[in-house]
Amino acid sequence: MPPKVKIVKEMIVDAGFHIARTEGADKITARSISEQLKCSTQPVLYHFSTVEEIKKAVYQQADEYHTSYLMNMEKDYGNPMLAIGMNYIQFAVEECHLFRFLFQSNEFSGRSMLELLEMEELNPIFDIFQQETETTREQVKEIFLSLFIYVHGYASMLVNNTMPYDDKQLILQLTKAFYGAVYAAKEVTDEENI
Repeated sequence: MPPKVKIVKEMIVDAGFHIARTEGADKITARSISEQLKCSTQPVLYHFSTVEEIKKAVYQQADEYHTSYLMNMEKDYGNPMLAIGMNYIQFAVEECHLFRFLFQSNEFSGRSMLELLEMEELNPIFDIFQQETETTREQVKEIFLSLFIYVHGYASMLVNNTMPYDDKQLILQLTKAFYGAVYAAKEVTDEENI
């Protein structure tokens, strides 16, 4: 008789990630993970005392996957910022359950948009933006915030509605939004002028 497979934390998180990706994070339970791993719930609850702990670990894995997806510059859009924006929207379309889990699950509750701009994970994106736009770090944050709101809104509309995805139209609109945000960040420096 073959030895029993030892269930480790990583296996539980991977199973939770698979469930979040294919069915949605709300389907992550000790039972659904144990079914995925073909074991009892005992090893799952041995490593994690609550399902919320599992979801936090799965969220972290999903966030890392999302960051890797965003930074994939395989498709050439002629501009790294446009590529990141397009990747964000395509992630929403292709990974709708993970998108909802990451961005529509109240994970950012209590944080302001300005606090989100201080997240360390954004530094590589900000570095690219700063180099491409020849702007200061504060201007980069303004540009990013403007684009994020635009791109997130577009992605949310696609993931929550039956809408056609039009790559060419999206590239055109995102390019205009990008150049508008860069212009505004460079030209409108005094909030009293708004």
